[in-house]
Amino acid sequence: MKCLINLPYALTSFFKKVSVFCFFLFFVTGTGCSQEPLENQYKNNKISDLALIYQGGVNRLDWTADQFLPYVVHEYQDGHKDWLFDGFLFLEFADGKGYCYATGYTKKNARKVEWTWLLDRIFEKNKSLSALDQCIQSQKEEIGAPNFKHQIVLGLPMPHPGQTDWGELNGKVMDFSNRQDQLDVIYWYISELMIRFKEASYKNLELAGFYWVEEDVISSKDITIPLSAHIHAQKKQLYWIPYWKARGSDNWKELGFDIAYQQPNHFFNASIPDKRLDEACKFAVEHNMGMEMEFDQRALYESKDSFYNRFVAYLDYFEKWDVFRKSAIAYYSGGSAILSMYKSDNIKDKEVMDRLAGLIAKRHKYVIK
Repeated sequence: MKCLINLPYALTSFFKKVSVFCFFLFFVTGTGCSQEPLENQYKNNKISDLALIYQGGVNRLDWTADQFLPYVVHEYQDGHKDWLFDGFLFLEFADGKGYCYATGYTKKNARKVEWTWLLDRIFEKNKSLSALDQCIQSQKEEIGAPNFKHQIVLGLPMPHPGQTDWGELNGKVMDFSNRQDQLDVIYWYISELMIRFKEASYKNLELAGFYWVEEDVISSKDITIPLSAHIHAQKKQLYWIPYWKARGSDNWKELGFDIAYQQPNHFFNASIPDKRLDEACKFAVEHNMGMEMEFDQRALYESKDSFYNRFVAYLDYFEKWDVFRKSAIAYYSGGSAILSMYKSDNIKDKEVMDRLAGLIAKRHKYVIK
């Protein structure tokens, strides 16, 4: 009886000693009781699974509530539904009418009129954010509320260095050879996004932060640090998804980003071997990055020159490298590959989406926030 009576005391004493040891280890090394140093881990975020939604350009989907449905919930082959992505990144590179919001997409750089047009597109009623909010609400009424709040990240156009035809801000003609003019128009755009988002009073969406559309920092390395400070003052985060071997990807934290996702750039070129996925996961772990999963319409099993097996390779390697359990993930699916898979009658497409959705469903329970 004496041993049983003193067992709680013994356990309490043991855990106190462990706590003291962990505190000492953290004080000395900064790593606590973690088995790995911080720089040798994937990066996590309050968004576990971030779907990239290309929206705005006239060549894009309207993004109605019906079109959002397979991105919001997944219906398995047995008929049951579960929530899918917990975050949505709305971004655009070009308006589809000749003007671009990022370097190299068209010959003409977007001006204030194109920036304002994009703002209007993002907040268009019954499309884009409005439609996503409606879609989530309808699914809550059908399957019950999720255990998370859907997060939104909004893309920021690039004020192209040297551009002089952007227009006026507060009565001053902007000249993007001047860094402060570049920053001022981005700050104005962020303010407009936040004001309009608040005025919309979405029931199911929360604004998490902003996305830098330039995929390397060759033309923006002097902008991102003050931009980050400005965004942090708004209590938001700055997101980035650099391409493979992009300049700045190895020191993304010093550039002011709160999270960077590594693109493997494997799916799109059949000549790139699967070992690229090994290399990308290894790089992400070494530099404390999240990962991007990539596929497009060619991932459908019956598409012409199908890349279905390359899509499956991402699932295989992400499981091999424990990405689904330990890392935040961004999902590039082309313009509408997930919608196309949802509409497909091919059993292979249904199976691969069941597999992906099942992996995401588990993440709602165990990914570290």
